[in-house]
Amino acid sequence: MKRIKINTYIITVLVGISLFITSCVDDILFGDAFLEKTPGGDVTIDTVFSKAEYANQFLVGIYAIQYYGLPYHTNTDFPYVYTGWIGKWENLSDCWQACWNGQAIYTRYYTGLHNAGHGNRDEKFHYLQSNVWQAVRAGWIFLENIDRVSDMDASEKARRSAEAKCLIASRYWDTFRHYGGLPVVRGTFSGTDAAYELPRATAEETVEFMVELLDEAIDALPWQVAEPANESGRWTRAGAMGLKTSILLFAASPLFNSNEPYSTAPPQDAVENRNVWYGAYKAEYWDRCLAACEAFFAQLNANGQFALEQAAGTRPEDYRLAFRKAYFRLNSTEVLHSTRIQTYDAFNGSSYVWHAWQKNNDRVAYSPTQEYVEMFPWADGAPFDWNRAEQDGSLQEMFIKRTDDPSKSVQLTRDPRLYETAIVNGVPKTLDWTTGNMAGNPYETWTAGYDAKGSPNRYSNGYALNKYYLEEDALRQDCHWSYLRLPEVMLNYAEALCQKGRLQDAIAQVDKVRARVGLKGLVESSPDRNLASDQNALLEEILRERACELGMEDVRFFDMIRYKMKDRFEKHLYKLVIERKDANSGQWFGPDKDAGVPWPEFEFKKVPITSPTRVWWDGFDTKWYLSPFPLGELNKGYGLVQNPGW
Repeated sequence: MKRIKINTYIITVLVGISLFITSCVDDILFGDAFLEKTPGGDVTIDTVFSKAEYANQFLVGIYAIQYYGLPYHTNTDFPYVYTGWIGKWENLSDCWQACWNGQAIYTRYYTGLHNAGHGNRDEKFHYLQSNVWQAVRAGWIFLENIDRVSDMDASEKARRSAEAKCLIASRYWDTFRHYGGLPVVRGTFSGTDAAYELPRATAEETVEFMVELLDEAIDALPWQVAEPANESGRWTRAGAMGLKTSILLFAASPLFNSNEPYSTAPPQDAVENRNVWYGAYKAEYWDRCLAACEAFFAQLNANGQFALEQAAGTRPEDYRLAFRKAYFRLNSTEVLHSTRIQTYDAFNGSSYVWHAWQKNNDRVAYSPTQEYVEMFPWADGAPFDWNRAEQDGSLQEMFIKRTDDPSKSVQLTRDPRLYETAIVNGVPKTLDWTTGNMAGNPYETWTAGYDAKGSPNRYSNGYALNKYYLEEDALRQDCHWSYLRLPEVMLNYAEALCQKGRLQDAIAQVDKVRARVGLKGLVESSPDRNLASDQNALLEEILRERACELGMEDVRFFDMIRYKMKDRFEKHLYKLVIERKDANSGQWFGPDKDAGVPWPEFEFKKVPITSPTRVWWDGFDTKWYLSPFPLGELNKGYGLVQNPGW
């Protein structure tokens, strides 16, 4: 199987086979296309499982409906799963702000209008329109019929079955972190079975179901794919073990693992049924998370293969390039599992709008907040402090400083990950994929600057999104979604160690992640914070490090959710207003464009974001921690109960 991406061939497989098996019938109770009768038409289960070739094509079809984290649009019959009209939920965190009123995050969430009667394009992760239940049913069809394939040996059947279990578990995980406990489906249904009614499982039962599937899969999967050129994108033991750490980390966190439910608002059925918490704090969940992390790293030490991408030199640009390759490149040594949609991103066309809508239409703009930018330390690892920088004059060098080196015009002054995550003022627009050298005109994000003036939505906060976007550098590059990277597992491990009081061991894990981008260790960088003895201070640093390392990778929003950060959701966020101090406000930024014009100085002001505002800033209702189930689904009567507050 060539690298797993959605292309015309796979769409044909999925639509021509899977959708026959998931077509709607009368009296459907679970979703709009899940519990139905035996497939009809020209393609049947007998056809699919008559040959190994067909069975594998069917499995590839399930891979094609995994979660893909970049908004896109397709002209196929797929639901609008990750459309740009919805937007990424990272815009609900304190790190990013939606700046275009055409997406649901802006119109429904910022305004507080979202409700259980929402339309399909109003939910950040739709219970029915996210291909979850199609994938779950197809996975069980595969598991129940794989033994019928006569020309597939036992070892391949075991491996492919393990992959199907990972696909089911991952789709549950995608949904669980939005909704809590889910109906646990353990097979296909004819529509007349006694198990036709599926009550919503408890949060704990849902966690155990996901872990059970992964544990069964781990023993049958190879640590890595043997032929990356042909099987890249398949689930492996490394991916399954890594995902298990993320599930158990979420399970151990205060959202569910607490002596108090996160919301006391009616209806309370989900609280009473333990669908959205465990009923009490259970310390053993942190033990299990730690054990899962230790098991992963024992396997990593024994098998190798996966490692942090390392810089070829010691310049900030070199570290920046290593980080870019880490999350963006298909052959990254630290991507444990990835999902694919397009062969490459051509910045246009009807099937993928991540770039086209931002570059050409100024849509789907994701603008970093000032709070987020200040999370990134200086290039040596010291915490950024606005007040101190203002006092000692280093605020002028908060992104770059002028250099007399004729081979380059500027030097990067901050954590190299900042420049990959956000577009900031004065940084050259291209980064060579081989050398790391920066070139081209600098970004002008200051008021009336070339870029800010041309794309006001994108630069409304003084910054713009860069991660996965790479405006000048990503044309016709393979564009996968890093579903799970090694640094996430390392930081999962650090957090579990911290929660168990092993602070020195936790610091060691974080320092490995920081060292890859040239930052000094936590203790050395913050000698006044007592991180080696203050558990709460260290946890705060770990969560900040997760935000910097895993920006726009669906981590920060869920970190805020699982730690019930009501105060962070209520915090009024800020933007950066940049004004040139000289009279050349209409000139280009750098001397390459303005011959003879002195290097400019700027006035930086932190200003509250006033448009759009978020209703949460005037008081956050904890019901928002989990999404509401659609009213139409609740009314089908198979045992689903609504989350509190909705």
